[in-house]
Amino acid sequence: MRVLTGIQPSGDLHIGNYFGSIKQMVDAQKESDTFAFIANYHAMSSGNGGQRLAELTMQTATDFLALGIDPEQSTFWVQSDVKEVLELYWVLSAFTPMGLLERAHSYKDKVAKGISANHSLFSYPVLMAADILLYSPDIIPVGKDQIQHVEIARDIAIKFNNEYGEIFKLPEFKIEANVATVPGTDGQKMSKSYKNTVNIFGEEKKQLKTIKKIVTEQVALEAPKEYENCNVYNMAKLFLNENECQELQERYKRGGEGHGHFKLYLHDVIWEYFRPYREQKEYYQTHQDEVRDILNAGAGKAREIAQPLMQNIRQLTGIKY
Repeated sequence: MRVLTGIQPSGDLHIGNYFGSIKQMVDAQKESDTFAFIANYHAMSSGNGGQRLAELTMQTATDFLALGIDPEQSTFWVQSDVKEVLELYWVLSAFTPMGLLERAHSYKDKVAKGISANHSLFSYPVLMAADILLYSPDIIPVGKDQIQHVEIARDIAIKFNNEYGEIFKLPEFKIEANVATVPGTDGQKMSKSYKNTVNIFGEEKKQLKTIKKIVTEQVALEAPKEYENCNVYNMAKLFLNENECQELQERYKRGGEGHGHFKLYLHDVIWEYFRPYREQKEYYQTHQDEVRDILNAGAGKAREIAQPLMQNIRQLTGIKY
């Protein structure tokens, strides 16, 4: 079963990114044919460009390799290194009704957040459809906000198939039911938009300073503490096994420790959990040519899928004459 995921190069990764998608992606490599690409064309629609986009692309590749994307088990590449995706994007545009794009909520949401309205932002779902349909995946893991994009890709594929035959596979979206919502430092869902993130990589002192800002209730030191709705506990439990969770719960119930103690504990847990990943990142940061070689090899594997499909589409649509 082929699973396809796109990753926008958006800067520093946080633990919400990790438990929300990266861990599932890494785990999926063992059971499925995993295709994962860095969506740098998509990033341009949000204003990233020039040297900054190039830096973010390499940072994202380095981070994902450090966190466990295995180029031996997965196909991992940069979107722009397979040019067929832009050709298919234009072909699919001819099968995309304006009303379909006008109903897309992502465009309205992003403009409402202050992102400049432009054609790339408006036609984002068509490029995403090309990303999906070019590689004939079975499953697209998505968050709830991306379901509509998969449905748009299916709608476009159906229109094309009605014209030319069963060319495109119709993928299914998949929402991971067991994915935890990671609380941020303020108790809301962890998101860069809310400025409440705890980053995976970075300086230890800076991470500790961030963790100390986690919002907690005011309770006397000697009093028992409530753990079920505690932001510190709910972040910590993501890293703990069942016995460790029970031990931490007992500490809350006993009293005699303040939330400051639990924040120090959380910092130690997070820092230790990501230790091997930091070591991997240091390796890839000092071997950037190796990262580029991995991405180039991944693009070559992706093109082996994309090129025959595009040759067929060129013939069907009359582009090849």
